[in-house]
Amino acid sequence: MKLFGYVRVSDASQNESRQLISMQEQGVPSKHIYMDKQSGKDFERKAYQALLKRLQPGDCVFLHSLDRLGRDYVAILEQWRIITKEKGADIMVLDMPLLDTREKERDLTGRLIADIVLQLLSYCAQKERESIRQRQAEGIAAAKLRGVRFGRPSAKLPANFGELVHQWECGALPFEEILAQCKMSRSTFYKHLAIWRIQQDNQ
Repeated sequence: MKLFGYVRVSDASQNESRQLISMQEQGVPSKHIYMDKQSGKDFERKAYQALLKRLQPGDCVFLHSLDRLGRDYVAILEQWRIITKEKGADIMVLDMPLLDTREKERDLTGRLIADIVLQLLSYCAQKERESIRQRQAEGIAAAKLRGVRFGRPSAKLPANFGELVHQWECGALPFEEILAQCKMSRSTFYKHLAIWRIQQDNQ
């Protein structure tokens, strides 16, 4: 049995270190960690496809969280089936211990529970993304009726905007410092932040 890890960030501005650390804590060799830096909207990802080709029966794939695998409900279920049924490998989602298909005491209870929880979580995640998009569209329509004009903020986002936001949210970067590095005012920063978070929710 071999241990593998799959890591995904939506773009180069996001930091994958937390996911990598979690893989190392599980004893996954660095050479067995596959990482993509792109959206989770589909599974046409180079590293992920390379991982699938390498999997053998009895292997185990570690994920930091389910959304690192993908964002689409139907597609996630299909890839889960491919890994666990076609490849005969196991999956362990580190932030959701119930999503662990490794058989315990040589029965199928663990796998059955994992499959049920997976379907529930995937469905809820997709419904929430659809609700976010609907609320966003309704909010924009209501604002337009009030005469509000929409347009992208004039300031350009730095390439590492996602990492700067992460450091700020963790308390490692003062707010004034993030404004200085982004070269924008407080109001412009919050406009960009709102747009960026919506984009991340839809990836």
